Amino acid sequence: MPIGVWLVGARGSVATTAVVGAAAVRAGAALPTGCVIEAAGFPGDFPPLADLVFGGHDVVGTPLRKRAELLAQAGVLPPALTTLLSADIDAAEAEIRHGYVPGVETQAEAARRLAGDIADFRERHGLSRVVVVDVSSTEPPAEVPYARLADLEEALASGADALPPSSLYAYAAFLTGSGYVAFTPSAGPTPPALDELARRNGAPYAGRDGKTGETLIKSALAPMFAGRALRVRSWSGLNLLGGGDGATLADPAARASKSASKARAVPAIVGEEVEGLTHIDYVADLGEWKTAWDHITFEGFLGVRMTMQFTWQGCDSTLAAPLVLDLVRLVARAQEAGHSGVLPELGYFFKDPLGGAGHDLPAQYARLVEFARSLAGETPAVEALRVEALTDEAPTGDRL
Repeated sequence: MPIGVWLVGARGSVATTAVVGAAAVRAGAALPTGCVIEAAGFPGDFPPLADLVFGGHDVVGTPLRKRAELLAQAGVLPPALTTLLSADIDAAEAEIRHGYVPGVETQAEAARRLAGDIADFRERHGLSRVVVVDVSSTEPPAEVPYARLADLEEALASGADALPPSSLYAYAAFLTGSGYVAFTPSAGPTPPALDELARRNGAPYAGRDGKTGETLIKSALAPMFAGRALRVRSWSGLNLLGGGDGATLADPAARASKSASKARAVPAIVGEEVEGLTHIDYVADLGEWKTAWDHITFEGFLGVRMTMQFTWQGCDSTLAAPLVLDLVRLVARAQEAGHSGVLPELGYFFKDPLGGAGHDLPAQYARLVEFARSLAGETPAVEALRVEALTDEAPTGDRL
């Protein structure tokens, strides 16, 4: 049966790239490059991209087709795809509903409306399940004081604005028993009251803040320094980005959420605090592209000081969209297998992984692979037989 993908921020760059990308692969016009679970040898059996049906919430009125045309002009999407896949783009646009705007309605009213939109989407399309993915603008850091679901629902019933918008969307998702992916550093599903609701309604969730660029490299390089017993003395980074995400992060409050998320990986991996800051600057001229420059100082044998520098340039939407498609299918399969609550096994995809997933990239990947095997019902013995069979099928010269 088809799987519903409900995107919060459905007319944004990441959401549009995900919609167009899934349609392009389905039409045979593109390969699933960047989709981790599509890589050769990755274990498990996941819903194909052709089974995904898209909808979502947004508060902006730019039609999805117009957004796709703008991304094509920026070099993010091949221009021919916007014409070739116009029917798929328009189908997703027809499923976008108006999102939550603070002050227009009470949060209790908004939650019922948002949940109703998700439930209606599921019923009309005959979906086996829906996964809600937050790819909206980053919020400022927010503390939610409600540890118990009963206390949260009492506050909502009183007319209080009890939740930041990202958490209200998570609340609506869990009300419908839908899975949830927090792809931004916003609070989302993190309040304990929402974890209680997710577990009660059998909804798994994962997050947060998709790891696509500079932090991805940090979580790969830092284990190298730790494993070689080289002491990292400082790690400073400068991030330059344009587009809607850059404009949002020009606000110091929103930037604080992203900076905190990006700063956690290195000290967590090397086991001590490391000097240095991560700067984020908005450069409108960069459009949908971003550049990160990092400077690392480290200490070797006999206290000899050394340095390393790297530059990362990429398109955030292109890097993020395949991860969104992966996460939807992983969360959907996890729910089918009976999982609910936080999924720390998906920490590989996030800067600030929920559920104590750690930050070491190779360790995160190993945990992800083992989780995928478990979802497929593969025991270690079964997996060993599978690998042996694949090896036996290879020509003699290809064996190790």
